[in-house]
Amino acid sequence: MKFRELFQKVGLTKVKIKLGFSELEWEPKDPDREAAWELYVEMLTRIASQPLAENWGDERVALESIYSLFPTTREILRRKGRNCIEFSKIAVPVLNQVVRPFTAKWHRLSLSGAFGDSDRCMEFRADLTELQTDLRNYTRLLATLAEVEDLTDLEGD
Repeated sequence: MKFRELFQKVGLTKVKIKLGFSELEWEPKDPDREAAWELYVEMLTRIASQPLAENWGDERVALESIYSLFPTTREILRRKGRNCIEFSKIAVPVLNQVVRPFTAKWHRLSLSGAFGDSDRCMEFRADLTELQTDLRNYTRLLATLAEVEDLTDLEGD
């Protein structure tokens, strides 16, 4: 399977990759599968893939949870090293193109007191819901890479 086909299969259409790269064959090895499994477990158990009910949770904590995907992914990449290049080719663009725009916007707004304003909180939750769609697709991709059953929708909405 080619990278382009893989991203399309799970609906990660926001991730833009170079045309030549998108035509490369996707050939994961055991370290890629191990790295994907580690991040898959993190994704399944975070607000990244789980709904945040309207009157539950805290926007600041949700933002911190989403942001924590950066150090978590970096740690996995450092530990697994150069042996998980296929995982890297997926994880890095998702962080930079999907997660970073959300965290950059909301980090700045949170510093200026946005979470003290109920309208801004509603806007955050709407943006989070949109991001969660992409991150659930990413979680599905990680399950595929890890070669495990996808439990992303186990609990339903």
